[in-house]
Amino acid sequence: MAAPDHTVSNCPVHIAVIMDGNGRWARQRALPRHAGHRAGVKAVRRTIEHAVRRGVPYLTLFAFSSENFRRPPDEVGRLMTLFVEAMQREIDELHQNKVCLRFIGRRDQLADTLVQRIEAAESMTAANEGLRLTVAMAYGGRWDVAEAARKLCERAAVGDLDPADVDESLLGSSLCLAGVPDPDLLVRTGGEQRISNFLLWNLAYSELWFSDVLWPDFAESDLDAAIAYFGRRERRYGHTSEQLEASKC
Repeated sequence: MAAPDHTVSNCPVHIAVIMDGNGRWARQRALPRHAGHRAGVKAVRRTIEHAVRRGVPYLTLFAFSSENFRRPPDEVGRLMTLFVEAMQREIDELHQNKVCLRFIGRRDQLADTLVQRIEAAESMTAANEGLRLTVAMAYGGRWDVAEAARKLCERAAVGDLDPADVDESLLGSSLCLAGVPDPDLLVRTGGEQRISNFLLWNLAYSELWFSDVLWPDFAESDLDAAIAYFGRRERRYGHTSEQLEASKC
């Protein structure tokens, strides 16, 4: 991986990506769906490498949603095998390049072999200070919020928490992305324009960039286009443009 380019201005601190279009990419080429998923792994590698070059500190990838378990069992099984293979193949290079890797989602729904790989990868890269790469596996935004609420209720039930103290900050600190800045930019490929139960809480103020490019074809130039779009946005967070200008003086 190349060294980060710190000369880039207006670059988002945290980019989240919904990687959509593997199946359609394969269908257009009269290939089985799993061929599209394998091609998508190459796009993951390109995106990670280019995020490092652009100096993006945080990258979160939506690899497999909780709803994806509704797909045919054969496809789910092939995906799980592909994830294990990718972990085996890529983890050493990610570690060498100081990438800190973590996974979010329901591990109880994943195959034991995959969970073991995940835990080993997280342990190996935990102290790395480069790109903070988060991979969402068996993840759902509603589950994330409900799980955070459940944890707070458990604390309140044993007297460890006063319900009156529950606020946005406390709930946010109980979510899967606790300790990580909310995404500045959401990128979704494949032509769909929805967030599909991904990071519902954390995307509240994210800029949204939708691309017709199918995920296996997503190139460095496409990520550059998304970052350029972000750079043109005025992020007001409820303020007026005049207030923002005054605050710069």
